Amino acid sequence: MELGEDPSREGLLDTPKRVEKALKFLTSGYAADVDATLNNALFSVDYNEMVIVRDIDFYSLCEHHLLPFFGKCHVAYIPQGRVLGLSKMPRLVDIFARRLQIQERLTNQIAQTICQKIDPLGVAVVMEATHLCMSMRGVEKQNSVAATSAMLGVFREDARTRMEFLELIKRPDMMSRGSVSSVPGLACVSD
Repeated sequence: MELGEDPSREGLLDTPKRVEKALKFLTSGYAADVDATLNNALFSVDYNEMVIVRDIDFYSLCEHHLLPFFGKCHVAYIPQGRVLGLSKMPRLVDIFARRLQIQERLTNQIAQTICQKIDPLGVAVVMEATHLCMSMRGVEKQNSVAATSAMLGVFREDARTRMEFLELIKRPDMMSRGSVSSVPGLACVSD
């Protein structure tokens, strides 16, 4: 009524139910159990090179306007005796994205959780997102992208390791060439 619309109109009759169902799904991260999600996917392994899962699609809701923001998440870590199953990385991103969020907190939650669960030498998370609260209202800048990062451990302390990660997430062809240690200018913490 307040919007100038007729709530008894055919197209709107079931809208409250649909909105409720959509909001339950879009905020299902609150009910998710991180430990249950990572269940049986933590493995002991003798591997100390960078592990990267990049271009993870995510969708979240801005806690200020309840409008979507969405984009790509890139996650890396350097194991220290334990690795996380690769398919669990996107699931972890979804748990925290499916909450009322701000991008900065979302980025940190992903990085901190990986740190807590596998105690790696370092974790890096970069998120790039389009925020509808900026593009369809407010400043109305449709082509703006917000980027946030969380660099922990060796990714914060070692510029070469940080740069290797940043190069690998921006240059997709690097991932398909085989060993990245043979690429000039890139070095891992173990060098």
